[in-house]
Amino acid sequence: MNNQEMKQTLIQRSGTNVAKCMKCGKCSGRCPAFRQMDIKPHQFVSYLVQGKVDKLLKSKAIWQCLSCMECVERCPRGVAPQAVVEAVRTTVTRMQDNNGVMAEDIPPIVTELVPQQLLVTAYRKYNK
Repeated sequence: MNNQEMKQTLIQRSGTNVAKCMKCGKCSGRCPAFRQMDIKPHQFVSYLVQGKVDKLLKSKAIWQCLSCMECVERCPRGVAPQAVVEAVRTTVTRMQDNNGVMAEDIPPIVTELVPQQLLVTAYRKYNK
């Protein structure tokens, strides 16, 4: 998949209109993980618009995002930086070989303790 195709895939997976971002940085100012992130929430959106997909895929910030939605709440234009981070995280996970969730690999104790909705969501999210 080339850079342009990956950009379109990430935009589609995020489900947000990244072109609406005005780079005000309000999303980053509200982020509790801001200081630990190598790419800040507003930069995730900006990098995607600019097509800097490789930087996003290699970012450590995708694992540091708390998915607290503070960035989404704060955005005056309705852009969802967290959705972009989640799209990148999902893409990276799917690109790794044998890193999916298989039903037969889930121990019985987990199925008893974890809500069914969580298991279904994980299966859908991390399988191709």
